[in-house]
Amino acid sequence: MVCPVEQVPGHIQHEAPWQGFKVAGPIEFTEVGVLASLCEPLAEAGIGLFAISTFDTDYLLVKSQDYAAAAQVLSEAGHKVSDH
Repeated sequence: MVCPVEQVPGHIQHEAPWQGFKVAGPIEFTEVGVLASLCEPLAEAGIGLFAISTFDTDYLLVKSQDYAAAAQVLSEAGHKVSDH
């Protein structure tokens, strides 16, 4: 389950904090390799992630302490990273 940390009941074990990247969409089902092109450079850099796919786009969540490094890795891999 993914939700704002403030909404996690006190007795539930959870990990926090996370920050996310939203892939600009919509992404057609015929487009292949989009998620792989994002995950591979992060894996090579040793940055763990949690991927969420929806009907028309994907989200990548990384631990907050890894967010700046992940943004740099994605940029260096040729992806446009924006704060918007």
